[in-house]
Amino acid sequence: MNLLVICQYYDPEPFRIHDLCAGLVQLGHSVQVVTGMPNYPAGDLYPGFADNKARDEVLDGVRIHRCPIHPRKHGALHRLWNYYSFTRQAGRYTSSSHCAAADGRPFDLVLVYQLSPVMMAKPALLYRRLHPVPVLMYCLDLWPESLLAGGVSRDSFVFRFYHRVSARIYRSMDRILVTSARFAPYLIREFDIPAARIRHLPQYAEDLFRPSPPRKRDGTVNLMFAGNVGNLQNAGILLDAAKLLRQEPVVFHVVGDGSELEKLKKRAKDEDLQNVCFHGRRPLEEMPSLYAEADAMLVTMKNDPILSLTLPGKVQSYMASARPLIGSIGGETARVIAEADCGFCAPSEDPEALTAEIRRFLACDSPERLGQNARTYYDAHFTRTHFLTELDREISNLVSGERI
Repeated sequence: MNLLVICQYYDPEPFRIHDLCAGLVQLGHSVQVVTGMPNYPAGDLYPGFADNKARDEVLDGVRIHRCPIHPRKHGALHRLWNYYSFTRQAGRYTSSSHCAAADGRPFDLVLVYQLSPVMMAKPALLYRRLHPVPVLMYCLDLWPESLLAGGVSRDSFVFRFYHRVSARIYRSMDRILVTSARFAPYLIREFDIPAARIRHLPQYAEDLFRPSPPRKRDGTVNLMFAGNVGNLQNAGILLDAAKLLRQEPVVFHVVGDGSELEKLKKRAKDEDLQNVCFHGRRPLEEMPSLYAEADAMLVTMKNDPILSLTLPGKVQSYMASARPLIGSIGGETARVIAEADCGFCAPSEDPEALTAEIRRFLACDSPERLGQNARTYYDAHFTRTHFLTELDREISNLVSGERI
């Protein structure tokens, strides 16, 4: 089938949308992506994209149309401009005659890979105005609830405005696939979306994440945080724990980039936290070897009732690599860690509790078992094969005429 995929972010930005689209090509679909210029998470256009001009390319069999975009930079105004610049430019393209499948025909289905903001789905709806095809959304971020974690008040004009925007968009979808089972009750309650129109389809880890043997013990315990280092991730709690564990044989490794990274680096230097190492952002291909040098993986998040509904994508990568997990996080992630029996979890934003859980891990006599449990749970719930099979089934059902 001919599939049109809409997502503001794409390779080389750190999201699985690239692997997902390559997987759809492997299943025999023809895939075109409409995306923006890469600038996430630091906010500056990546090297090679500084001209910020529309371009077409092919990567792993996926046709890609990149739209000009205002980079995120720093601050709310730049971010808002960034969001709407993609919506406007991508909408222009999907409303034009240039937006067609490789064989020149209209697409059979539009897939929206919905991160923040939810407005990135609008170009898909503009395409449907011209071509009556189904629109399938894969929802990774809940809107407008995601705004609350960024400091927007529920009673504010901004929240109420985006609540109306979100309602129109979510209700316009023919099917919504959600990464967390806890998203479904919210969408049903908040926007009156029929339960039958929602399916649970958790994320997976790329196939390059495979079990690696436990690291040989050398008297030091390596704990690793990988991914976006932003406000929502509350990675500063790792420095709080590092300070409390100065006398313990523990080293904290932070792999990634984001809006809070420089602040954390400065704090670590000012407080002389020699048990914290920053590795910066690394290519995806290097991540498995980095994980192999860790004794356990760290996942943290701000204390927020909506964020607690999510299951960060890094959890699947950690589990696929057969590494124990230590969390400072609640909700869905805490449930998964407990259900899988693959690590320890403290409430969000509680440094003393996180430190206590790390000490529990240090005293654990079978960390290998925790890692094995993580991989076993991953194989049962999160494999790439299962994900693509279920996604392909939903696509086929919608194209064949199934509506709710």
